[in-house]
Amino acid sequence: MAKRVYQVWKGSNKFFFGGRLVFGPDAKSLLVTVLLILIPSVLFCTLVVRHIRHEFNNAGYAILVVAILLAIYVLGLLLVTSARDPGIVPRASHPPEEDFNYESSASVDASGRHTPSLQFPRTKEVHVNGMVVRVKYCDTCMLYRPPRCSHCSICNNCVEKFDHHCPWVGQCIGLRNYRYFFMFVSSATILCIYVFSISALYIKILMNRDQGTVWRAMKESPASVVLMAYCFISLWFVGGLTGFHLYLIGTNQTTYENFRYRADSRLNVYNRGCVNNFIEVFCTAIKPSKNKFRSFVQQEVQRQPTTRTREPEAADEAGVGPRSKIEDDLELGGDLLKISQRRNVDANNDDFDIRSRGSNVGRRDSSDTADLSLDQQNPSVQSDALHSSWGRRSGSWEIAPDVAAMNATAAQNRSNNQ
Repeated sequence: MAKRVYQVWKGSNKFFFGGRLVFGPDAKSLLVTVLLILIPSVLFCTLVVRHIRHEFNNAGYAILVVAILLAIYVLGLLLVTSARDPGIVPRASHPPEEDFNYESSASVDASGRHTPSLQFPRTKEVHVNGMVVRVKYCDTCMLYRPPRCSHCSICNNCVEKFDHHCPWVGQCIGLRNYRYFFMFVSSATILCIYVFSISALYIKILMNRDQGTVWRAMKESPASVVLMAYCFISLWFVGGLTGFHLYLIGTNQTTYENFRYRADSRLNVYNRGCVNNFIEVFCTAIKPSKNKFRSFVQQEVQRQPTTRTREPEAADEAGVGPRSKIEDDLELGGDLLKISQRRNVDANNDDFDIRSRGSNVGRRDSSDTADLSLDQQNPSVQSDALHSSWGRRSGSWEIAPDVAAMNATAAQNRSNNQ
């Protein structure tokens, strides 16, 4: 059965509802963030707004409705930010072959072949707004990252216009969810201000109604005091983030670029002016996702290996193309067969030589005495006999014709002397 893309996804993302929702690997932290928003909102509506609505009649219901709508709006933005594709760049199935370079110094493998080392540039220059920008190659995704793209080590993906990985959201913040992330942070800031203000207003109402001090009013409504303290602390966090990202949007920067390139004092080629920068973030259409997580995985056609071999230059100059590995193996097998056959023939010849030597021992002993006296009389024959092996063929004890004629002459002279 064919699998879908999200089922064989190589990143660290978590998918729900059949790949419709895409979360980061730390999606569990999203539950903590939800509780940090939901619990104070429920306490505020039940312990503060429920009592204060009697002081304002119909306006009290409006305070309750606004609090509920704000809480739902913040939770909805949190879910949209965390459960969507932040701008993941699809991984390549192989490195970009058009940028391959083969070095002139080739390496030699075990079989003696010359294999050129395969390399390609680690960076590439592209033009953005008339300026040259250098992009880097990602070894994990096997592609050159687009401008402002970076690889998230937590999600294990390259993300376009990478801002940062937010642990409170449990997702990367990038090109396709940055707008919702800023709206989430800013609306959470508004919710904190709203809860803090209404709780402080309720403390003021209690002071005026009982003509008491602030401490007496705080004892009468401890929930208001707790909510004020909680919102004051949270406001430093979400309020600070809102102000910082307002600055980043106005200068068209990302958090990653601001922290990494702050000391370099390099020119920001993406800055189009404050107004245009805000329009780019909030008024432009969000690009569709480059990943179809619910589509079926298609089998790729097997590619030819990119590693090439180089034969010696003499063969190239003669116009002879490199031979295939099958031909080399066949030739090597034929050579081994010939060597094996030659060794068998040599072994048979050695056995025959040993048997021939054993049969000639008796005859050689009987004629040694006569040959000794003859050699003393004919020293030239002795000299020639010493070199008689020159006429013998290799691997055989057959006597050459000239040596046989010399032996016949010596035998005739011996018979005459007798």
